[in-house]
Amino acid sequence: MSFLKVIVLAIVQGLAELLPVSSSAHVVVAEKLMGLDPSAPAMTLLLVMLHTGTMFAVIVYFWRRWRETYFASMAQFKRTALQVIVATALTGIIGEGLILLIEKSAHAPIEDLFGHLEWIAPALAAAGILILVAGLREGRRTASGSGDAMTTRQASIIGAVQGLSLPFRGFSRSGATISTAMLSGVPKASAENFSFALAVVLTPPAVAREALRVLRAQHAGGAAALSSAAVPSLLGAALAFVAGLLALRWLSGWLEGGRWYLFGLYCLLAAAAVGGLHLAGY
Repeated sequence: MSFLKVIVLAIVQGLAELLPVSSSAHVVVAEKLMGLDPSAPAMTLLLVMLHTGTMFAVIVYFWRRWRETYFASMAQFKRTALQVIVATALTGIIGEGLILLIEKSAHAPIEDLFGHLEWIAPALAAAGILILVAGLREGRRTASGSGDAMTTRQASIIGAVQGLSLPFRGFSRSGATISTAMLSGVPKASAENFSFALAVVLTPPAVAREALRVLRAQHAGGAAALSSAAVPSLLGAALAFVAGLLALRWLSGWLEGGRWYLFGLYCLLAAAAVGGLHLAGY
């Protein structure tokens, strides 16, 4: 894999992972356009490193906010921890349940279906509609609030919707969770803080799952390919970290500036483009 392709994928992943536009959809399309195999061990290793880079970008960007809100007192920390645990548990139950159901119906591992554009396009469209509705509804409100009050019931709804992002590539995790929070009455700043707190909790298990695939591939004879991909993957992680920080500034600006709905319009256009690529044979 050339360094140029790694740079392209790192920038795509770093920006799209943290913007509400689905990084998986964009990465899969970029891989197909560059003639790469998303299921190859080297690509899996690269994606593991890219996800790691964006996770650290989230921690660096949000740490000060989280410290001032979630760690302001022991009572607040316990309340937030409970909400994160409940939301993450529902994400796992719903997401893993859907994965098992899809695998049983398709008679194939879920990873083998991730590159199918005919699945990605409708997932992108669904996320786009959700973001658009939340953004337009928020725009009609006289005040959005700026506190961090959120109920466990709202956290549960957010976690349940987040579960849909596990099996369906194209259904943006950040777009879905922030939009769901906004629609359930959570202030925008609180919705953003909580969404990315969930991301930090969810990313390590997801990365571990992909890492297991890398180890299985290594045992199956892919050690040489993985060794050659080590340095490019480290470079990709660093670039994804920088791109992720830029993406988060962009997201916060549009969310707080009342332009959230524009991400929804983009997802709908992207869904049409992905559908067109599928029809063209990609």
